[in-house]
Amino acid sequence: MEQLQALIVASPIFALLVLSITYAIGDTIGTLTKAWVPSVFVVAILFLLGYWTFFPKDIVTLGGLGAPLGGTLAIMICITHMGTSISLEELKKQWKIIVICLAGLAGMIAACLIICPIFVDRNYIISGLPPLTGGIVAATMMQEAAANLGLEKAAVLAICMYVCQGFAGYPLTAVMLKREGRNLLKDYRNGNVKKVEKAGEIDEVNGKFADTKKKKKKLIPEIPNKYYSTAVSLVTILIVAFLSAQLSTWTKSFMGVYAINQAVIALILGIIATELGFLRPNVLKENGCFNFLMFILMMYVFGGLNSATPELLMEIIGPLVFIIIVGVAGMCICSTIAGKLLKVSPYMAIATSLTALYGFPPNYVLTDEASKALAQNEEEKTYLMDNMLPQMIVGGFVTVTITSVIIASVFIPLLQA
Repeated sequence: MEQLQALIVASPIFALLVLSITYAIGDTIGTLTKAWVPSVFVVAILFLLGYWTFFPKDIVTLGGLGAPLGGTLAIMICITHMGTSISLEELKKQWKIIVICLAGLAGMIAACLIICPIFVDRNYIISGLPPLTGGIVAATMMQEAAANLGLEKAAVLAICMYVCQGFAGYPLTAVMLKREGRNLLKDYRNGNVKKVEKAGEIDEVNGKFADTKKKKKKLIPEIPNKYYSTAVSLVTILIVAFLSAQLSTWTKSFMGVYAINQAVIALILGIIATELGFLRPNVLKENGCFNFLMFILMMYVFGGLNSATPELLMEIIGPLVFIIIVGVAGMCICSTIAGKLLKVSPYMAIATSLTALYGFPPNYVLTDEASKALAQNEEEKTYLMDNMLPQMIVGGFVTVTITSVIIASVFIPLLQA
């Protein structure tokens, strides 16, 4: 063990190799189990075992993935990219689902803020809620903010929340989708169905709606493909990220600690820049940088587990589970009420809200698995997918991609050293 540790310290290439192997094992298991055992859970376990045995505490930095690359730079680039992946047209069509998801998130936050303080430390709640409402970016924001304030346990809890939240969401979503699917098939087989307007083809790799319509003319002319290199695309996205950081600094001059977080501004400017034509849709996917940047971001996040001793984990496991139970209960209640008011079935309302706990690709996998299990032929499966998948994809957009970043930016100033 000591020889391995010495080799990692001596060779940045070997340090990066060890990190890559760790991530690859998690990815492989996630694929083999169709995301029922999430890759992030496997990677987190491997990191913990590594830190308890032969990983140097600064292995992520030794591998060249520490701050600022793994922190601010990766976050801002990925958040700006998220803005380029949002289909405003599809969000308009699914406005009921958006309202339901927002109601579910409001219920989650309200339940946790009202009930949890009686039993759980306030900083645990503040650091754990944003990751529970979304994904990796919200978790990174809270982990970094807590670590900067010296809140070691709260920082670890933020990461563990991101790692564990899916286990609450997967089985509950599967049950809701199957119940919704049975009701849909009952009407379908009885001939009591309305024609469903297809949202467009779903990209199974990216979880986006493929653009099957003619491109509308943008205000800013598109750069010709022969000049649009990876470097040029990175220039465009970094310009937007830089402007976002400057605007955030400007708001701090008169809003203090409640200044608009640069990540929120980057998301908004990413959407605007895409609509204007300055940024291309799914820019990081198009230039081939997305997966590598996500790898950097993930390694940076799991690097925060270097202080997670077995004793510390035992201390935070109780609050973590309690926050998840209370939060999910509040989400289900409020999304059901919103669904009833908007005439959306309670099963679909709960399922779409629960996408906050895992996002894509599990939202696609769970819908596909439920449709396969219920349908007797390909026609029935297509009918179920057309009725359920667009809502599930939009649910992931609203919760993981958009709202969780905003919630994290609001919660960061609430942390207390």
